[in-house]
Amino acid sequence: MVNLITIQDAVSQIKESIETAIMQSGTQGKTNLIRSQKPIKLLHEVVKAEFIRNKVNPNCLNPPLDQSSGEFSLAGFFKRKAQDICIVPNGLKPKSEKLNFSGILYGQDDKFGFDYTEKTLSINVRSQLSSSAKNFDTLYERTFAEALNLHLRCPKMVLGEIYMIAVKEYDSNAANENLIEYKKDDNVAEHIEKYLLSFSAINNRILENEEYFKYERICLLVVDFSKEIPKIYNTDAELKADNFLPANSRASIENLSFPNFIADLLEIYSKRFGTGKFT
Repeated sequence: MVNLITIQDAVSQIKESIETAIMQSGTQGKTNLIRSQKPIKLLHEVVKAEFIRNKVNPNCLNPPLDQSSGEFSLAGFFKRKAQDICIVPNGLKPKSEKLNFSGILYGQDDKFGFDYTEKTLSINVRSQLSSSAKNFDTLYERTFAEALNLHLRCPKMVLGEIYMIAVKEYDSNAANENLIEYKKDDNVAEHIEKYLLSFSAINNRILENEEYFKYERICLLVVDFSKEIPKIYNTDAELKADNFLPANSRASIENLSFPNFIADLLEIYSKRFGTGKFT
């Protein structure tokens, strides 16, 4: 039987790999590890594992389980973009077509075609393991721009996104000495609140012909790597108890947490395209 990785296993392995890199090679070791994409690829495998746990046929997964090559580069309205994980219905075949909408893709061949693209369930994975405030605007704009790109061409397409952030940043000065320490950030609760409010605004797209900038479902994976066993936050009460969300905040992680992420995507897909497409 295939051993399917869990989200807790993944964040624990990410912590171990980063801290090992720091102890062996300092800040440069950490940077090289993150650039290798090995940590974030663990989250890719979690997504695939969760689909399998939700009765999706492994043959529908692209790339396959435990593989990172074979990503689909799907054409949206503005550009092509490699998708981290694509779930393709059984029996659906690509059909090449010429792209005829304006922009840089005009006149190019799309080997997948409109129908195949729109009926593919796509999930992308990102992470921000440095400061939760660093480059926020650029990363956020890129996130909703990618949903807009695909939905403008394929309004019914079901899109998911996992975005992992660390509530505490590794201290680079200590890392330079091969030590594991975390920066003190008095504004961390404000940063987390900003992420929650911002990602809630592009989450939970229900209507097929509206709000193209939204994802059908986003998971904001908030993790405290400073704990011996990394803690994943799934409720507002947990965040507030650890002072990572202001007590009177209107922000909420309840609709952005991981436990129902895959099931929600599959439910939305079934409503749009019918049941049993991935069995």
